[in-house]
Amino acid sequence: MTVELAVAFPVLLVVALVVVNAAMFFGQCAAFDNLFCDAVRVHAASPAYGQGTAQSVTLVQEAMDQAFPEGNVEVAVRADDAGLGHTRFTGTLRFAPTLFGYPFRSEAFGVAFPRLSHSAQIVVDCYKPGVLL
Repeated sequence: MTVELAVAFPVLLVVALVVVNAAMFFGQCAAFDNLFCDAVRVHAASPAYGQGTAQSVTLVQEAMDQAFPEGNVEVAVRADDAGLGHTRFTGTLRFAPTLFGYPFRSEAFGVAFPRLSHSAQIVVDCYKPGVLL
């Protein structure tokens, strides 16, 4: 019985580690999808007078950084022209695996642990009220 436990325990530990990281990643992805779209709608859909696309990206980035303060999560936001006056905002979430919530090295025994990434896009018409075309 002891031999079986000694053989099975590391395997069970690795499986539990993968399951916990997958659950954390899927939870972060779900929150990211909602928060990213909300941040773009709030900060970029109707920009203030004199606010350009770069300022909108900065505001969305700041909102996302406040929403995801964890050390194992990175968020990047960029904006591209989608044509016809529309702007495409792309947000990318990069998730580093953890050891049951605690950070650990990015490699073990020469094998690198890749960061998982998830992207979301939203296209908005940056309408500026009161501006004549």
